[in-house]
Amino acid sequence: MKRLFPILLAVAALSSGIILSLPAQAGEDAKPAHVVAYYFHGSFRCPTCHKLEQYSGEAIETNFKDAIASGRLEYKVVNVEDKGNEHYGNDYRLYTKSLILSLVKDGKEIKWINLDKIWEYVRNKEMFIDYVKNGVADLLKEA
Repeated sequence: MKRLFPILLAVAALSSGIILSLPAQAGEDAKPAHVVAYYFHGSFRCPTCHKLEQYSGEAIETNFKDAIASGRLEYKVVNVEDKGNEHYGNDYRLYTKSLILSLVKDGKEIKWINLDKIWEYVRNKEMFIDYVKNGVADLLKEA
């Protein structure tokens, strides 16, 4: 009878809709610190704007494959004019197309950087790639 009681209790709980669960392990739900690289643009996109996105993606996806695969780095392209994205303009004080690096720890953004020199370097791909690569690498050190 002592063995039967836990089984009957479990059956009763399951049939009544009560879910039994074990406590979560420490750190199980916590996402590790990571960096999110956002390229922000609007609906109107000139050739230079497309080049900013292309070079940003290339710099990140080519130089940080391991960080992307491990989840320590994400690259997101966001149209700030799409419904639900309007807040980014205020969050990051955007006034033009921008590449923002965001450091996230324990689910909260703790630091962000605007790589605003992308406009200066867009006509020199090598300088552009190096600038983005260095900015991402520096912030990843803090993740």
